[in-house]
Amino acid sequence: MHEIKTRGEKAFQIFAFVFLTLLTIFALAPFVLIISASLTEENTLAVGGYQFWPKVFSGAAYEYLFTKAGTILNAYGISIIVTAVGTVVSLIISPMLAYPMSRKDFRFRNFLAFFVFFTMIFSGGLVPSYMMWTRIFQIKDTIFALIIPNYLMGAFNIFLLRNYFTNSIPVSLIESAQLDGAKELTIFFKIILPLSTPVLATVGLFVGLAYWNDWTNGLYYITDTALYSIQNLLNRLMQNIEYLKSGSAISNIAGNIDTSQMPSTSIRMAIAVVAILPIIIIFPFIQKYFIKGVVVGAVKG
Repeated sequence: MHEIKTRGEKAFQIFAFVFLTLLTIFALAPFVLIISASLTEENTLAVGGYQFWPKVFSGAAYEYLFTKAGTILNAYGISIIVTAVGTVVSLIISPMLAYPMSRKDFRFRNFLAFFVFFTMIFSGGLVPSYMMWTRIFQIKDTIFALIIPNYLMGAFNIFLLRNYFTNSIPVSLIESAQLDGAKELTIFFKIILPLSTPVLATVGLFVGLAYWNDWTNGLYYITDTALYSIQNLLNRLMQNIEYLKSGSAISNIAGNIDTSQMPSTSIRMAIAVVAILPIIIIFPFIQKYFIKGVVVGAVKG
């Protein structure tokens, strides 16, 4: 009986290994395809389609991006500042709302939970939000327009934090600190937050990815090109290329300029590589915290 069980375990391990290997390959395949397409000559890409290995190598897409190096570096700086500041502020204020919701001795915790949950279902809409941020708060064409709207505090992250506080931090620990004379702020900053590293890393990753990949705030609230994030800038570059390759643009350009050789498809892939590269570099360092935070924080309290 023990031998049959051992065989079953070995078979399951082999199956799991093969399945996870295939899953990893399928997950990595799009990234390899994107990198290969970004290094493929434009006409070859148009005729032969996407290949996992370029038939004809070409760095034209990256050469075009290199001509915009100064602008791209400035956009990278804006994205880094927005992502860093937005993530840090979010990791400060989100737990400060989630922690009272996790305390059973807090009278209004159910009201706060309903108030947060309500925002997941209903929204004021784009036009009222735009009028509020631009006319009342006057954040248009400021760095705050990329930080405050939409991503600074999310309902999903609040509930993830609340569940972690409820299920992973013993109530007896809080009561002991209160008996020792610790104030609520002391308990929160000296006990709760240090014990919440996994879920904070998870929420930080969610918020950081949202800020890094965001282009809607820039589209709605930013007209000053000096404040373009990397996503807004790359989107603008792509629009400029499409315009130059269009017939209306050719008719407006003086002289004979061959725009057929201008990279279009390959530059889309190069733009994707430039945009996603920092995330690929950072993720392995916080992967263990991310997995632990999701598993523990997702437990229903």
